[in-house]
Amino acid sequence: MRTRSFVVALAATVLLPLVAGAQPAAPKPFTLDDHGRVRVVNDAQRSPDGAWVAYTVASIDVEKDKRNTDVWMVSWDGATHVQITSSPDGESRPRWSPDGKYLAFLASRGDEDEKKKGAQVWLLNRSGGEAVKLTSIDGGVSDYAWSPDSTRLALIVNDKDPNDEPEKKDGWKRKAKPPIEIDRYHFKQDVQGYLTRLYSRVAVFDIATKKHDVLTKGDVDDEAPAWSPDGTKIAFLSKRAAADPDRTTNDDLWVIDARAGAEPKRLTTTPEDEAGRPAWSPDGTRIAILVTDEDKWFAYTLAKLAVVPAGGGTPTILTPTLDRPVEGAAWTSDGASIIVAVDDDRASYLLRVPAVGGAPEKLAAGRHVVGTPSVGKDGGIAMLVSTPKMPAEVHAFEKGALRKLSAQNDTWIKDMQFGIVEDLTSTSKDGTEVHSLLTKPAGSVAGQKYPTVLYIHGGPNAQDDWGFSFDREFFAANGYVVIEVNYRGSSGRGAAYQRAIFGDWGNKEVQDLLGAVDAAVARGIADPARLGLGGWSYGGILTNYTIATDPRFKAAVSGAGSSLQLGIYGIDQYVVQYDIEMGQPWKHLERWMKVSYPFFEGERISTPTLFMGGESDFNVPIAGSEQMYQMLRSRGVTTRLVIYPGQFHGLTVPSYQRDRLQRYLGWWDTYLKK
Repeated sequence: MRTRSFVVALAATVLLPLVAGAQPAAPKPFTLDDHGRVRVVNDAQRSPDGAWVAYTVASIDVEKDKRNTDVWMVSWDGATHVQITSSPDGESRPRWSPDGKYLAFLASRGDEDEKKKGAQVWLLNRSGGEAVKLTSIDGGVSDYAWSPDSTRLALIVNDKDPNDEPEKKDGWKRKAKPPIEIDRYHFKQDVQGYLTRLYSRVAVFDIATKKHDVLTKGDVDDEAPAWSPDGTKIAFLSKRAAADPDRTTNDDLWVIDARAGAEPKRLTTTPEDEAGRPAWSPDGTRIAILVTDEDKWFAYTLAKLAVVPAGGGTPTILTPTLDRPVEGAAWTSDGASIIVAVDDDRASYLLRVPAVGGAPEKLAAGRHVVGTPSVGKDGGIAMLVSTPKMPAEVHAFEKGALRKLSAQNDTWIKDMQFGIVEDLTSTSKDGTEVHSLLTKPAGSVAGQKYPTVLYIHGGPNAQDDWGFSFDREFFAANGYVVIEVNYRGSSGRGAAYQRAIFGDWGNKEVQDLLGAVDAAVARGIADPARLGLGGWSYGGILTNYTIATDPRFKAAVSGAGSSLQLGIYGIDQYVVQYDIEMGQPWKHLERWMKVSYPFFEGERISTPTLFMGGESDFNVPIAGSEQMYQMLRSRGVTTRLVIYPGQFHGLTVPSYQRDRLQRYLGWWDTYLKK
């Protein structure tokens, strides 16, 4: 568990000259072995003096079958790279102290008893030395923020679960865990499991004394703490005004004095959800926040940038005419502008928004994807940028130009042979224009038709974009044309486009998917006799809807999906959405039966279909795949079911992630490459 000092471990790049007359090695196609070479860069944070950017790097240890995340930093000129942590325990959320003396991060380290407490805040002194554990709080720390004077931390602490030590629990005192007692409306959540009366709360931690005071209480979760510039208050998000917080998605903005015994004050009373992390203006008079939508549009939200008076009041929307979602909110040092990231039709860019209203300015636009900005006092911005040929890396944006800083993937990615990624525009049968990405195998020949797969994203409120995708490249390297469709329900095309599928699942989306396939066939790229499809989560759900609509697909892979939506009610985590969007099944049976058509009209399905899912998935429980598998198996349609032990909705074990990709490819190869 050693942590490298700030003053050692400088990464050096050695340039070897080419032997005279030697030719560079031919690019190699992506294989499954390359999955373990991808280093996932995240969470870029610029230091207060502007000289460094801290960030995290997740890598895979293939032998140990484990993913580990470490903290790195890169100098603002890009010349020096330093790995800050190198322990086998993952670190996350690196944050600089405002005085620039320390870098903190979250980690769960130590013996089993210590790890049971959950993640804690660790501290690195920039003058050198090992990381020191700062907090030791039962239940753990899920989030934190530095006070402006660098003497305290605002924490989000989690209630300790008495069932973790059943032998000490009053009324039980046995080694076996007691039964789980449920009395909540929203009673289960993926990864968290069954939800009891345990909550997250705002606390203040004093670094000198290593003591903390929990400020908030009640049967409600609090999140996203942010200090006022004078260090007297902490803004946060909470549903604590709701009669039953479980029955709404509507967080409000709150503020509390940073002292024991203080009472929280509600700053917003909107019917819409406030989201993101509150960001105080430099003068402390306003708070920037994201405003999304009311409960009705929970699954199709489009975040807008707003400012709220520090004393409370109605949010002023600063992007009222921007029909695209924004994320992040970072003030410029002069308080004149706020920088956000915007998703827009397969790409994303930064937007500088005047804090008093007015025309915003696009920054760093292009055929790429950008991450949440971290703005320095000099106006320079650190952020992540990804392209189809570059996994996300830390970049600087200054003087109107992007400059690459980190090089975590440069060594291996330079030798790779990439597919050819193009825009694809299609028209669905109802006249809707749909935008997709089409990836052809490297070296594909004009006029030749290729086996083609629809690779369907989840969400549905997400988009396939011009960022790097290992899956896309792996399938293309194995001879497939890959179509990624931003069907209705996807983000990046405006609120009306997102909301078009409200209460009408499996209809317009399927039209859009089929229209994109038709367009690829018409262009002479997709072989109509060798079509397949697949996806995960809502992508798996849409796979089921599509094969129940159109029999032309020769192979399907449905991951973490469902079809008997009536039978999913009460066993997944979306009860708030269901009751509002669909109505309760016993009152609206016909509506639920309609969206369950792949199961009830399963006689229409003839496509050989592989179903997959995580054993412990509470997001889209494995029951959804089991039901479809059993239905097809009972009918004699070729099918198979793969269950990943102990996995939640998102697979985390590297060998399972590889296995999933191999099964997609193997299933498609069996039926599309005969």
